[in-house]
Amino acid sequence: MSRHSWTRRALLSAAVATACSALAPAFAQTPSTPAWPTHPLRFIVPYPPGGPLDVMARALAEKLRVSLGQTVVVENKPGAGGNIGADLVAKATPDGYTLVMGAVATHAINPALFPNIPYDAIKDFAPITLVASVPNVLVMNPATADKLGIRNVADLLAYARKNPGKLNMGSGGNGSAGHLAGELLKARAQVFAAHIPYPGSVPAQLALLGAQTDFMFDNLASAAPLIASGKLKALAVTTAAPSPLLPGVPTLMQAGIKNFDLGTWFGVFTTGRTPAPVVQRLSEATMAALRSPDVRQRLEAMGSDAEPTTPDAFAALVKADLAKYAEIVKVSGAKLN
Repeated sequence: MSRHSWTRRALLSAAVATACSALAPAFAQTPSTPAWPTHPLRFIVPYPPGGPLDVMARALAEKLRVSLGQTVVVENKPGAGGNIGADLVAKATPDGYTLVMGAVATHAINPALFPNIPYDAIKDFAPITLVASVPNVLVMNPATADKLGIRNVADLLAYARKNPGKLNMGSGGNGSAGHLAGELLKARAQVFAAHIPYPGSVPAQLALLGAQTDFMFDNLASAAPLIASGKLKALAVTTAAPSPLLPGVPTLMQAGIKNFDLGTWFGVFTTGRTPAPVVQRLSEATMAALRSPDVRQRLEAMGSDAEPTTPDAFAALVKADLAKYAEIVKVSGAKLN
């Protein structure tokens, strides 16, 4: 080979290498890490506006708008204990553009409670991150409690036994964590109270405040402001340990109800079979949002701390609670009405 030919070939090889190097990032994005997102996202809240899931979804949506560079539109799709909104996401295109603020009800309780639930809580969703876990709290309207002479859990159960069928128990819907906690209490204490379901915790609270129901189990994130203002009276929390946010309020086990340990959680999911790089991008962005001071302050005001987790850790929690609540539904005899 002549020196001239060798030089020309060397220059051509260098030019090709330079061109390939320049194009490498573009090729590296296809198909494993495509440019994403390229248009707005939907964030489904399967409960009415105003509740803790709705408040947190809107706070996270603003953070995700900044970090992802796209608008995140929050949509409330309540009904069927959260199943309607959850099913919308389960059936969406698996591309990460549709999110849901799921909860222990939609992903752990409802599969055991609803005979024909339209989605698979494991296969049809890709966990993004846990947002928070909080106790449930047994609450009454103080005026109702005073009228009935109820100061604590023992008084409530004594009244229920002496007046069978006269107490009404509200909840945020059939299959909600509050509904199941109430059914478990009735089974453990051998008392009866009629269950009155409402389409979310806020309507249930309004009914309780209006004395249309006598008591309910609400998550602390939702009930904390009303307890602090004296509009609701806290009788007990449902977790094994007392809540530091409710000093002096016992657990149900401390009040004499054996083996009563129920909490609630909520977190972000997208549609199952969404590509792993998209799930990872969503997870990183959402966990970063949960670590921001203003989001943490909002959660603290609702009685909880941010608990960001990896998708795998969140998936493990969902699987464990599916088994746990299936057993609780069986033991409590909870039924939809």
